Amino acid sequence: MNARRWIAPALLLGALAATAAGLALWKSSANRAAAAAAASQPEPVESVGSALARELQHRGAASAIGTVHALRSVQLRNEVAGTVREVALKPGAVVEAGTVLVALDVAVEQAELKAQQAQAALAQSMLDRAQRMNEQRAISQSELDRVKAERDVALAQIARSQALIARKTLRAPFRARIGIADVHPGQFLQEGTELTTLQGVDDGAHVDFAVSQQVAAGLNAGDSVQVQAGDETAPLEARIVAIDARVDPSTRNALVRARIDGAAPAPGASVRVRLAVGGARAAVAVPASALRKGPAGDHVFVLAADAQGQVRAQQRKVQVAALLGEEVVLESGLSAGERVAAAGSFKLRDAALVAVAEPASAGGTR
Repeated sequence: MNARRWIAPALLLGALAATAAGLALWKSSANRAAAAAAASQPEPVESVGSALARELQHRGAASAIGTVHALRSVQLRNEVAGTVREVALKPGAVVEAGTVLVALDVAVEQAELKAQQAQAALAQSMLDRAQRMNEQRAISQSELDRVKAERDVALAQIARSQALIARKTLRAPFRARIGIADVHPGQFLQEGTELTTLQGVDDGAHVDFAVSQQVAAGLNAGDSVQVQAGDETAPLEARIVAIDARVDPSTRNALVRARIDGAAPAPGASVRVRLAVGGARAAVAVPASALRKGPAGDHVFVLAADAQGQVRAQQRKVQVAALLGEEVVLESGLSAGERVAAAGSFKLRDAALVAVAEPASAGGTR
């Protein structure tokens, strides 16, 4: 009775064991077949363009934000109070040097001037008479000196009135473009009222920008800098004309002024200034398409043959110095003459098998 009780479980266990053994045998056979099939498949090959890293002499660079200033610029203000009689302030208009811009009423001053001129004519007549009488010894020398002084005072009064009239007539000090103005005839102006701004219309402009004291120490008057007003505009060449002798104690920056000769952005415009720093040193250049970025930093794929003579990609970490047009200048990580993946480098991984196109030079010498 007891033996019959164990027969069924024993048969069930035997069946399960046989099934497990069959499955294991089938899995092992399938794995061997898959491995054999994989071994018979060729290794995938990535097709890429290539370029040779070239050597060049490169100088470090710094950039700063600058402001454009006209070579000559003034705020037009009246020196004396008065009522506006004439206005010729058309915003945006270009005026020549000496053009009358604002004239204040000078009726009172002109009347006084006429009276003073009459007084001066009388004083001159009396002086002529006194000189003749002095020659005849009819009057003393002291009396002649007094009459002469009266004549000189009268002439000085005339000069004072003429100067006051001139100060009430505001003229353009140089060829300039007029800014926005809000001045009208009949308006009374207090002394020192700002009327408008005058920006000189010159063939050039100044650009002021600040750099660190370390950078400023390596700059000299005459050094060339690049000025760019926008991403879509070509850079303009400028030359440093002055470096401030004082370093700002709060920012440790020094102010630098450069001059643009020729057409320039409008005064007040913000521009980006790029300038070379330090001496030239050896570096290598590769196409910008060869540079890849990843979690570990910048890198390129160097193309070199393995032990079997097959070309493979080797990931190489590099340090970027600058971007020059369609090229990247590298400070370290790559030697001149090494071949790198350029077009199609985004498809590569370390040790990938590659089919290499004909190498091309990275570009002209810079």
